[in-house]
Amino acid sequence: MSHQYDVVVVGSGIAGLSFALKVAAAGQSVAIITKKNSAESNTNYAQGGIAAVTSQTDDVETHVADTLDAGDGLCDAAAVREILKDGPACIEELIEYGVAFSQLEDGRVSLGKEGGHTKRRILHVKDVTGKAIEQALLQAVADSPLIHTLEHHFAIELITTVKLRCAGPNRVLGLYVLDTQTERVETFHAGAVLMATGGIGQVYAYTTNPAIATGDGIAMAARAGVEIRNMEFIQFHPTAFYSPDGSRFLISEAVRGEGGILRNLQGDAFMARYDARADLAPRDIVARAIDTEMKESGSRHVWLDVRHLPEATLRERFPNIYDYCAGQGIRIEEAMIPVVPAAHYLCGGVATALDGATDLPGLYACGEVACTGLHGANRLASNSLLEAVVMARRGSVAVNKYLAQGNFEAVTIPGWADGDLRDSDERVVLTHNRDELKRTLWDYVSIVRTDKRLERARTRIQVLEKEINDYYWNFKVDVPLLELRNMILVASLVIDCALQRRESRGLHFTTDHPEQTDPAVDSSIRLS
Repeated sequence: MSHQYDVVVVGSGIAGLSFALKVAAAGQSVAIITKKNSAESNTNYAQGGIAAVTSQTDDVETHVADTLDAGDGLCDAAAVREILKDGPACIEELIEYGVAFSQLEDGRVSLGKEGGHTKRRILHVKDVTGKAIEQALLQAVADSPLIHTLEHHFAIELITTVKLRCAGPNRVLGLYVLDTQTERVETFHAGAVLMATGGIGQVYAYTTNPAIATGDGIAMAARAGVEIRNMEFIQFHPTAFYSPDGSRFLISEAVRGEGGILRNLQGDAFMARYDARADLAPRDIVARAIDTEMKESGSRHVWLDVRHLPEATLRERFPNIYDYCAGQGIRIEEAMIPVVPAAHYLCGGVATALDGATDLPGLYACGEVACTGLHGANRLASNSLLEAVVMARRGSVAVNKYLAQGNFEAVTIPGWADGDLRDSDERVVLTHNRDELKRTLWDYVSIVRTDKRLERARTRIQVLEKEINDYYWNFKVDVPLLELRNMILVASLVIDCALQRRESRGLHFTTDHPEQTDPAVDSSIRLS
């Protein structure tokens, strides 16, 4: 089956939905491809909030300075200023879509403070900010006659003129997409494609990300020859709820912003020994401190202490976290919360300009999948939702301009061919290799790294890559196969970028190269 749209958006988080609404408002027909249901996205799990200058006691330059400081010398200063200055206007647009940010009793917006911020500038909806934004945008999308959302559709591969061996400059023509309910691969023709697929958390054994975060957009872009940048900078959220079964529930940075204190198993508040900002230090510092405390003591977790905060405050500000902990048998006004770091956010990704454009004409990227230069070597808390909505706005302008050029030569796209491929008879290969991949990344490519660990990881990933590619070409495609193929490629990109960086900077800390080089440079990979 073949479909024709002006624009195809892959992903249904804040970036993809915001972008779709904007291009549709300009008269473009839009298909949103999402591999689960529309609400399943990293956005839906974002607790803390969205950072923007909305108070008279704050200003954009202060927000810029905080972002640059957290980014540890690798931020693109021009990108930081451009994105942050657009923040207030984008907040107003979210409010127009129906997002009701939490307010104080006097009617003013309630502004939180998180690690690395010198001012209160975090707008939030209690501790379910992402979910509230997601619901408002989904409603707006449902009301748009030009947007068609296709749930349970998995984007397999970009279609380009080079792949079809067409004459002339390379450009995007569309995508091959698996309808997971009919098990048929369909062809989507489009003048432009936006990757808004989120992060890569599932390549790690422990992550705060949902099951969908398998790096699909990055893998597709990489296979199309697009530049991939700074993949070594994986942000490990310092405080995920520790559960012996391996599940990880996010305990928002905002909990420490409101006065939460990290303690080791002896009950000592340890963060002041690592940074003058103590519990409000940036995430990379806090995560390494927790990792050090755990390794020195042999403990499986540390404690987050909020017992000194009023119960009413905890229930009002963090109802989702309060209820989750209660469900685990912990009343947080009486007992400390067991927490550990977990893979949370990717600061690198598909390299884009400040209009969301990649170096492949017709391909755009927005949100966690993209690398704009905003985050540098470490993302400042709550800048991610802001970046997504700002870049969606900028990207929509660029796409509308690109499509207005028109005069694209018509190209016949062949349908997907399964040929005589058969269904797999050894599914254990997928489950085994997925488990091994996640454990390899956690053990060798996590918070503290060494050259030896990285090389060991690369050797094993190369074996997994060969096995999964053989599998891919011999059996019919399905979601577990496609996800694992993407995860293995993404893991390889993370490792190769990490090996490029012969220094410790931000989220990339290696005991073999503890000092920083000058000048700071981006890592970069482009597959041939």
